[in-house]
Amino acid sequence: MSSPIPGSTLSQQLLLSVAEQLKLPLIQIARQAELAAVGMTADLTQICTLAENGLKLIDGYSLGLQLANLSNYELAPEAVSVASVLYEADEQLKALARLYNVELELNISGRYEPVLAHRQGLQAAIVGLASALIEALPAQASVTSQTMLQLATHRCRYGIVAGVYANLPSLSSEALRSGRRLYGRSRQPLVEISHTGGAGIFVADAIFKAMKLKLHVSRHHRLYGLGVVLQPSSQLALV
Repeated sequence: MSSPIPGSTLSQQLLLSVAEQLKLPLIQIARQAELAAVGMTADLTQICTLAENGLKLIDGYSLGLQLANLSNYELAPEAVSVASVLYEADEQLKALARLYNVELELNISGRYEPVLAHRQGLQAAIVGLASALIEALPAQASVTSQTMLQLATHRCRYGIVAGVYANLPSLSSEALRSGRRLYGRSRQPLVEISHTGGAGIFVADAIFKAMKLKLHVSRHHRLYGLGVVLQPSSQLALV
């Protein structure tokens, strides 16, 4: 049995962020359970959705730590279809989107060669980003009349982008930089983007860093988003 991985200051901050983020869904689950215990109507679908989303957040945190501590990470990447990763992420996020009344769209049209990436890490990061924005979007009703989130891929001059997008002008490079500066020092480091702690965004940030990638603000079809640039593997292109 391997010894536990020692926690750095950064990982401890991330753990605190995840713990803070989990408080509200746990409270909601507890309240629903109390209703059920006294014979009142409880929303079991909501309980399941909140619990599953909390577990995904914890899994993402754990995966980020594991990837960051792999000494042989260079062996981990594989040929990955970005479209299939986004499709699977979309399937995982549908219940959460319905709970928050957010319209979830999938934009994977076009033909793209495979990229070299850690598939599980990429999918966990996309799910973390999307979950954070799904929770944030309803509070942005004054900014956008339509609460819609899009999972999309497109080509840029540097490679193939995988990201999550919404009609959210406050999602800017400065807002992300400010959030990173305030991370670990504020309960709402991404206040311009989310009324929550935005733990899913920081979990994704940690996963991407472990994969030697960088999370950045991206634009696609007049939407604002967060994404990552992946390098295509032309030698392994799908036929």
